[in-house]
Amino acid sequence: MGHSHTHNHTHAHNDLKGRNLFISILLNILITAAQVIGGIVSGSLALLSDALHNFSDVLSLVVSYIANKLSKKKASIHRTFGYKRAEILAAFINASTLIIVAILLIIEAIKRFQNPEEIESNLVIWLSILGIVANGLSVLLLKRDSKSNMNMKSAYLHLLTDMMASIAVLIGGLLMKYYQLYWVDSVLTFAIAVYLIWMGFDLLKSSTKVLMLFTPDDIPISQIVSEINAFESIKNVHHVHVWQLNEEEIHLEAHIDFNNDITLSQFDVILHKIEDLVFNKYDINHVNIQPEFGKDDVKDVIVQD
Repeated sequence: MGHSHTHNHTHAHNDLKGRNLFISILLNILITAAQVIGGIVSGSLALLSDALHNFSDVLSLVVSYIANKLSKKKASIHRTFGYKRAEILAAFINASTLIIVAILLIIEAIKRFQNPEEIESNLVIWLSILGIVANGLSVLLLKRDSKSNMNMKSAYLHLLTDMMASIAVLIGGLLMKYYQLYWVDSVLTFAIAVYLIWMGFDLLKSSTKVLMLFTPDDIPISQIVSEINAFESIKNVHHVHVWQLNEEEIHLEAHIDFNNDITLSQFDVILHKIEDLVFNKYDINHVNIQPEFGKDDVKDVIVQD
């Protein structure tokens, strides 16, 4: 038994997220195609490697888009939670690829720094401007949802890094054109890659915690147990599990030993008070309580199943 706090605008908002992701996919396909052609024509290894980076982002956006679609599917007999964790899984995959791409960029930046090559800077400059505009638009489309959704944040970070990489390429192109400073591109790429690893690791850690059913960092289990134990009719709270199903749902499961052999209607009154307590103070919106009276079992708060 638990609270249900859904809103009428949720479905429309999910459709908007899907539309924004789809637009971002199309924009990144455009950038990738332009960079491949531009890299071949100009002889720029930087553009070709950036095209590979953008292509990896297209794949990441496709993963995010599919996950967003799957998350809307209803639960069934065989999938009682539906696909609610699809977006968390997508965030984990994208965060992993983010770090891998960053490491590859660092390796490429070091190689390029050791052996700088003269390239056709005019084409590099114009294609980098295209990348800044297209990725900048994609970043704006996803920015709002990136603050509350791991899947959207993973896509947002990929695109933000792309935009920063394009800015680096533009700066490098201008410095190569006017000052022949070919090493600048490598230094900027290295800096962006380090930032990417830092952001990607944070997202990887957050999504791993959810997938591993770890207790959310801001949920104080001991305090919650103490507050529930303070109810007059409750003798003991034990066998507690708190986990995050996705970014909208936090679940609490516990066994409660009562002082007296109460009726179901009395239990419902107490359960409602517990639900109000944990929802209002800790945003736990799904509560499953197993009532007990005189049952001989382990009374520890945390029990390994």
